[in-house]
Amino acid sequence: MRFGITRFKVADYNPDVGTLSVRIAKGGKVRHITLTDEARAFVDRLVARRAPGDPLLRRDYGRPWKRAEQRRPMHEACARAGIAPAVGFHVLRHTHGSLLAMRGVPMAVIARQLGHADTPITEKHYAHLAPNYVTDTIRQGFPRLAREERVVVPMRLERKRWPGLTEGS
Repeated sequence: MRFGITRFKVADYNPDVGTLSVRIAKGGKVRHITLTDEARAFVDRLVARRAPGDPLLRRDYGRPWKRAEQRRPMHEACARAGIAPAVGFHVLRHTHGSLLAMRGVPMAVIARQLGHADTPITEKHYAHLAPNYVTDTIRQGFPRLAREERVVVPMRLERKRWPGLTEGS
């Protein structure tokens, strides 16, 4: 997600299936983000004993994050981790898509996870990272040309002699 991650409420988490519901998506439709097992365990700890209307991610004393308040903590976290230049939420979103592509996840699945309406934009940004994306797509999409019976007819090239030409000309 982009910085909109700070708008999540506890009620947006569905622990039964491990998803977060994005109610105010860029495309105007509600969408669901599938969490990894690690993220799911993290969110389970966040929501423990909290009210459905509480912010999922909160600052000191339970108040929600404001847009400008995330920049400095992200830069500090990047400095501690040795990440230069520092990154923000949008770069982390691209990292998520890139890692999925490098693991061979189908472009349609990545598109859905990232909230893309269809696959062309996903392919534009991530297809080059998919190890066998082009190969698999060609092999799956191309019709089979060979028939069951094999008929091989050798081609014989005849050498024509042209008047006036000598051997080696």
